[in-house]
Amino acid sequence: MRFIGITGGVGAGKSAILSYLAKKERTRVMLADEIAHDLMKPGTSCYDRLKQCFGKEDIYLPDGNFDRNKMAAVIFGDDAKREQLNAIVHPAVKEYVIEQEAFEREKGKLDFLVLEAALLIEEHYDEICDELWYIYTKEEVRKVRLMESRGYSAEKVQQIFDSQLKESEYRKHCRVVIDNNGAYEKTFQQIDAALE
Repeated sequence: MRFIGITGGVGAGKSAILSYLAKKERTRVMLADEIAHDLMKPGTSCYDRLKQCFGKEDIYLPDGNFDRNKMAAVIFGDDAKREQLNAIVHPAVKEYVIEQEAFEREKGKLDFLVLEAALLIEEHYDEICDELWYIYTKEEVRKVRLMESRGYSAEKVQQIFDSQLKESEYRKHCRVVIDNNGAYEKTFQQIDAALE
């Protein structure tokens, strides 16, 4: 089994690539964001620790779950709070990923285990993945996508870009670079070649 970590800037088109990979036989795709979301649900140790840190904030839904929009507003408005949240959630996600990798290796049914994470490099997933892939899409293309698909302003897009790693940093850490600037058919051909 090959354990592949996939990363790239926001708006790079990772979702389409992950959907393509998920359809392949003997392949499992994990998304760090979804794992984090599940680990932050009531009844988990992660949730309990977050509740201790953020108990006084107005970020809860009536059922006890976090209101994701209110939570985002709190953590993106305060670096210290964002760091607190990350210090709880990121290690929990990594622990889950390591457990799942061990589980899948023991089961021996997969050819590929794929993990998509925005902070793949920053969180040192190169230490657990067999290889890292970078989905490269030009900033202009990503900007248009984000403004059209998510309704972001040009300023908001620039803020996000400024908070993410530079292209050279991605290229330094990733063994495979998938160019996703053209038609998806071309992108998928590159993926098939990299898998072989």
